[in-house]
Amino acid sequence: MDARWIRAVRHAIGWIVALLAIGAAVFLLWAFAKGRPQDMPWTPLQLGEPIGLFTGRKLTALTGDFPQCRALLKDAGVRYTALPERRDGDRCGYADGVRLTDGGSRNIGFRPANLGIACPVAAALAMWEWDVVQPAAQKYLGSRVTAIDHFGSYSCRRIYGRDAGNWSEHSTADAVDIAGFRLADGARITVVGDWRGDDAKAAFLRDVRDGACDLFATTLSPDYNAAHRDHLHLDQANRSSMGWRACR
Repeated sequence: MDARWIRAVRHAIGWIVALLAIGAAVFLLWAFAKGRPQDMPWTPLQLGEPIGLFTGRKLTALTGDFPQCRALLKDAGVRYTALPERRDGDRCGYADGVRLTDGGSRNIGFRPANLGIACPVAAALAMWEWDVVQPAAQKYLGSRVTAIDHFGSYSCRRIYGRDAGNWSEHSTADAVDIAGFRLADGARITVVGDWRGDDAKAAFLRDVRDGACDLFATTLSPDYNAAHRDHLHLDQANRSSMGWRACR
């Protein structure tokens, strides 16, 4: 192989490495300037920090670290009680369940009250409320959300309740179905009644759906299929081996 060609290749590689290093440095400076440490994969997760590029993956990773997840909830002021481990057969149950108490998640409520979910879902819900739901409610509706209506979390079943196929994330409490929102001015927003259209309520619902995609491994809405016409499905499916996330 010609020596000049080898030198040229090495020279090009050197330039590529240098440019990548410069790009990484610029990105780090930008992230810190924006006050978004969660844009870096190695920074510890803090629920009170702004949502960054790696926030969602860090939340999903809490599936394997219940003590850390509970510590994050406590540090962020989320009120909860830990649930005892539950097993229903070989495929259903949870070991990282928490029950959010009324007044938790900085005084927001869930209806029905005392929602029980896997801890990583609770952590994502808290950030979703603070950083997505409340700002969107003020922007589009001029009021604050006081409660979130839901269809529940834990359910020992397969996807869509079929007799065969993959098990639902609900079977391990790693999912929650959001039906609507209650506002301080007395108004109620529902997915089934307000998703379609181009008014402020529909814009609000689409905004909170889009924001959920940055925090949950899976976000499914009425735009996905008829089975989700009346709720937003949010889950923390651990797809670490595949690395993909779903937002529809």
